[in-house]
Amino acid sequence: MTEKKFGILSLPVIVAALGYFVDIYDLLLFTIVKKSSMLGVGATDATLLSESTRVINWQMLGLLIGGIVWGVLGDKKGRLSVLFGSIILYSIANIITGYVHTVDQYAACRFVAGLGLAGELGAGITLVSEILPKNKRGIGTSLVAGIGLFGAVFAYFTYQLTHDWRLCYKIGGGLGVGLLLLRVSVSESGMFKELSMDKTVSRGNFFMFFNNKKRFKKYALAVLIGLPTWYVIGILVNQSDRFGKAMFGSTTIDSGKSIMFAYTAIAIGDILIGFISQAFKSRKKALLLFYIICIISLFVFFSAVNNSDNSMYAICGVLGFSTGFWAIFVTMGAEQFGSNLRATAATTIPNVVRGILPLINMLFLDLFQKTWGWDIIKSGMITGAIVMTITMIAYYFTEETFSKDLNYLEPEEMLP
Repeated sequence: MTEKKFGILSLPVIVAALGYFVDIYDLLLFTIVKKSSMLGVGATDATLLSESTRVINWQMLGLLIGGIVWGVLGDKKGRLSVLFGSIILYSIANIITGYVHTVDQYAACRFVAGLGLAGELGAGITLVSEILPKNKRGIGTSLVAGIGLFGAVFAYFTYQLTHDWRLCYKIGGGLGVGLLLLRVSVSESGMFKELSMDKTVSRGNFFMFFNNKKRFKKYALAVLIGLPTWYVIGILVNQSDRFGKAMFGSTTIDSGKSIMFAYTAIAIGDILIGFISQAFKSRKKALLLFYIICIISLFVFFSAVNNSDNSMYAICGVLGFSTGFWAIFVTMGAEQFGSNLRATAATTIPNVVRGILPLINMLFLDLFQKTWGWDIIKSGMITGAIVMTITMIAYYFTEETFSKDLNYLEPEEMLP
């Protein structure tokens, strides 16, 4: 197959990065404006935790469902169709979110936004992976994720400047609409164009991940190696104010500020891991390095070193850096499968990880704290130990994908 080769900073890479920037802005905005927005739609201090958890769980459910829908469409209709469709949906949802007045309306809008947000990264990573030469795609996808993750920082400062959560959502919707204009000139992946000419090939068949033992194993492992990201962000950083109060009596920690520090560091980590992967000539070795940093950071988070607001912000930053492997994790998911399932894999895998957050929340909050009566510190430590144990087992069995040739198809027949 003849495939046009693009530079690392080509238009598709830039547009995919900006798309993920808007995606992360919208995805993390709820965490940043959580308290003011929840109180603005009728929640109280007493109900804030339970009702905000309900809203974020609905958003994550939307991401889980949307990941499947957009992934299938990405392989059936093309990578660009997903990039256009997903951003239209979440832009509209975010604009409408600026006008909600009840918790139920808020949850419904975040669910729809989640459906839209689910398609952005997977389609972008798939497109970039297929247009870049294999010796550059790790760096290219890392740049997409690294640049995109600064969207969380932008969201934080947007709220700090406006102090208006409704306006922040409207700005997010407006950014998405503006991004559509850039996407008009982006070309479809040559691999997909050639694939679409063969009408006999099954494309975007989600059930193919489950009708073959080897494919199912690869898919499950690709999901499990990403678990630490949302444990760190969804539990530790998101609730850093509650951890700070329990650990050293602080009442002044701003979880939105913790998110800002964490995502600044995540973005740096995501850019660096692409170059580290290139230097090691291995995705797995780069991933292991970040896992080690994450485990060390978790020990520090729950230690006596974490004893002030400043130390909490600093440790959240280090934890964020340690989970700056999102780009490599999603790239590995895309590289595991043939062109007829690649967009489905790359889109569903990160959103299944996001969709597991409600299960981690159930473990952390409902089982350990509400049912068993553990305090937040013990619950956080045991939850982290479980997550990291599962992740390291999955890592051990995951195959190396560095420099893998992506020009192949997944067979439709049910192999043993």
